[in-house]
Amino acid sequence: MRSEQAIITVLCMIYHDDEILLQNRIAQNWPGVTFPGGHVEKGESFVEAIIREMKEETGLEVRDLRLCGLKQLQSEDEERYVILLFKTESFSGELVSSKEGKMQWVKRSELDRYPLAPDFKELLEVFDRDDIQELMLEQNADGDISITLH
Repeated sequence: MRSEQAIITVLCMIYHDDEILLQNRIAQNWPGVTFPGGHVEKGESFVEAIIREMKEETGLEVRDLRLCGLKQLQSEDEERYVILLFKTESFSGELVSSKEGKMQWVKRSELDRYPLAPDFKELLEVFDRDDIQELMLEQNADGDISITLH
């Protein structure tokens, strides 16, 4: 088969000095503290989607976004999720939380104090390192998930 269903989403690392803006997600399908983001709507560009999602989930208006990698995984329904990873230190506005979860600034040195989402540390590597562009999650027949960085 040459094609498959894909769901495109976006995540953003908003940072300032040694702090990262993180969301304590309420959803059970990917719980824990992680980066804010969401789905790309039909007809919307990827950059428009990340700007909209950051406004909705954080109250902040982001700019000077840099695409720094992607994450992908196969869902149980055999749909491929492609998550585009953006980052920026340019933002304005007043921080708010949303129904998705509470937003908070976290010092990098204190990350281990939080219940991080399962692949958070690998995601952070993609955001931080220029030599890694992709995080791939694969589930084997036993249900175990392997994480590969490329």
